[in-house]
Amino acid sequence: MTKRIIETPDSGTCQTVHWLAKFILALVALAAITGCQSEDSIFNAPGKQNSETNQVVTLRAGDVLKITFPGSPSLNTVQTIRSDGIVSLPLVGEVKATGHTPAEFDQKLMDLYESQLTTKEVSVEVQSSAFPIYITGAVLRPGKIMSDHPITALEAVMEAGGFDYTKANMKRVIVIRKEADGTKNYILDLKAVMDGKTGEPFYLKPADIVFVQEKFNWF
Repeated sequence: MTKRIIETPDSGTCQTVHWLAKFILALVALAAITGCQSEDSIFNAPGKQNSETNQVVTLRAGDVLKITFPGSPSLNTVQTIRSDGIVSLPLVGEVKATGHTPAEFDQKLMDLYESQLTTKEVSVEVQSSAFPIYITGAVLRPGKIMSDHPITALEAVMEAGGFDYTKANMKRVIVIRKEADGTKNYILDLKAVMDGKTGEPFYLKPADIVFVQEKFNWF
């Protein structure tokens, strides 16, 4: 008569299988987080900050502009950009301001006022500006913050109460940004920034989302 031998896994094998299962689940979670990132994502290695992330912020609704005409002071005015992106100016009427840098808007106004200026010079100065930034993930006070000055990703995290150090993965902080060609993700090592190991800071743009991921727990 043939005997059947049934082997049962020992405790070491069970632990190995249990560990592998957790490892696979962690990989699945990582894929879920990173799978939707744009191929243009930038890893913020020390000294390799991409200049396109620090472009000059363009004019936007709510900005208060001081517009000066050195050769025609009677045209000087202070205007708040309306929600539709328009300012109302003497002689030329309504002009769209949003989407331009201050320098670009200077040139646009010089073209509009060309026949009325004795001195071809216009100065556009942003007197005040506030824009929203959204912070989520492993920070102490997630939510929306309003900034009236250029702000870096690390400064925004500090405005949100700082990292939750029991959970935060400071080496992989994602900035989600809507751009003309779609949404892009920029991956930052803010631990290196805090340790003084990086060069140029990463400045945020209006409506950026800063996502502080959590560390993986392997056990």
